[in-house]
Amino acid sequence: MTDVTIGKKAPDFTLESTSGETVQLKQLRGRNVVLYFYPRDNTPGCTTESQDFAANYKKFQKLEAEVFGISRDTIASHHKFKDKFDFPFELLSDNDETVCNLYGVMKQKNMYGKKVWGIERSTFIIDKDGKLVHEWRKVKVPGHVDEVLETVSEMFA
Repeated sequence: MTDVTIGKKAPDFTLESTSGETVQLKQLRGRNVVLYFYPRDNTPGCTTESQDFAANYKKFQKLEAEVFGISRDTIASHHKFKDKFDFPFELLSDNDETVCNLYGVMKQKNMYGKKVWGIERSTFIIDKDGKLVHEWRKVKVPGHVDEVLETVSEMFA
């Protein structure tokens, strides 16, 4: 059940992060937040998307925007992925799909002719007050992070 509406308070959550700490959305009030949901660690599209966020991370930071990547992978998998590519932001583990369901990103997809349940690549911007201000669904990786950065810049610069 999705509870995400532009202009409304974003659903709160608490997830384990690669820092060893838990991240709770409501504790991030006062900062803009970019949440990007991706299907799986160490896959081509997810790696490219994460590398694009990493390459632009300092620009997001200058706009007081914190970036978090979320998938159903375990923290152990996230650690390997983050360490391998030296991502400067935290990855959050939602292996029970609670947050994925809150944000409505779990979808039935076709993979090699078989129907599978998985994360639809999606990105959300949450403002300093905790309101959802923008979303992208069915994200195509090329150029996406540039578009997110441009939107954050227009909204918060």
